[in-house]
Amino acid sequence: MTLPADEGLLDDPTRLAAADPGEMLRMVATSAAQVREASLRAEEAGLGRLRDEGRPRAVLVLGVGGGAGVAGTLLSGVAGPRCPVPILTQRTFGLPGWTGVADLVFAVSATGTTLETLTGAEEAVRRGCRVVAVTTATSPLADLVLRGRGIVVPVESGRPSRATLWALSIPLVVAARELGLLSLPADAIEATAACLEAISISCRPSSESFVNEGKGVALQLAGSLPLLWGSTVLTGAAAYRLGFQLAENAKYPALLGGLPDFGNYQAVAWDGPFGASAASGSDPTDLFRDRLDDAARVALRLVLLRDSEGEAAQPRLAIRADALAQLARERGLRVTEIKAAGSSPLERLASLIGLADYASVYLALATGTDPMTLPALSDLDERLDEPGE
Repeated sequence: MTLPADEGLLDDPTRLAAADPGEMLRMVATSAAQVREASLRAEEAGLGRLRDEGRPRAVLVLGVGGGAGVAGTLLSGVAGPRCPVPILTQRTFGLPGWTGVADLVFAVSATGTTLETLTGAEEAVRRGCRVVAVTTATSPLADLVLRGRGIVVPVESGRPSRATLWALSIPLVVAARELGLLSLPADAIEATAACLEAISISCRPSSESFVNEGKGVALQLAGSLPLLWGSTVLTGAAAYRLGFQLAENAKYPALLGGLPDFGNYQAVAWDGPFGASAASGSDPTDLFRDRLDDAARVALRLVLLRDSEGEAAQPRLAIRADALAQLARERGLRVTEIKAAGSSPLERLASLIGLADYASVYLALATGTDPMTLPALSDLDERLDEPGE
């Protein structure tokens, strides 16, 4: 199947602006500013007192959706596999049975009204956990946590949760650094902001498709079924975020995986109806071919997110990633490889997420989709009579 993608629109800033009435592109461009502001707000909120209270047994992050729900995954990706305590994310109601006074709970919500997060935070306060909320200062969540003698890091309201990722995530990174759960250079946060700033410049609307990597990735994905793989824990976090962004911004489905396990069993799909046969298509010169069958063909595209630093620490992952990318190409599948750049894990993760965010918005605009609106979720919220993120 060929999904109509208007490359001409992508290269026309005036048409782009008209197609993006909610200004999602502008919101993506605030990422660097979010990093800097969130770092200051985290320090002002007094996260340093967590260090005085000692290292927790485990860290649990409460949050749902493409912003708050990704914050915990981002934190675990930056902390990496050598983190001395488990970092887990809860994306449903309540708390796991094991959670108690020895644990640290982050309650993350852009609005502070998300029911899943509120119920978990309430239970965490009742069980005597240390609780840190990252949310709007005047929200029910902030009030709940302050009454429970927890810490609240305020975030600016007005943006959708998925466009507030860095404001929601950086306080978690600052807290984890205070607790000694991860090691970051002193300039890592500013370097991360500078990285996102550079991506905003290179992916700006006025930059043409042949040099704009965000637009280029969007055009590669159009018409395919993306198979999103991370080669490491860090790049797996970026793949998870990309899956959310494709769904919410572009209303576009994707399959999420990673190495090594997913690489073993998802690769077998390359020999099925969405694999090599769909990628090659039928002969367009065959006058007797079934054109209806042609229209239904959707081919997998392997999107492999890679991090040379992380792969160097686990060479078997690098070998497997190379082998699987080569195997996909030999099967006739198209492959998009995106490589992380930067010195610290936080900066390298930002280099992937920053590009992925732009690609998801450009894919939406190129296919005639408004990246801001979420009609299906709005309808669901009305039926459930529940607030969103």
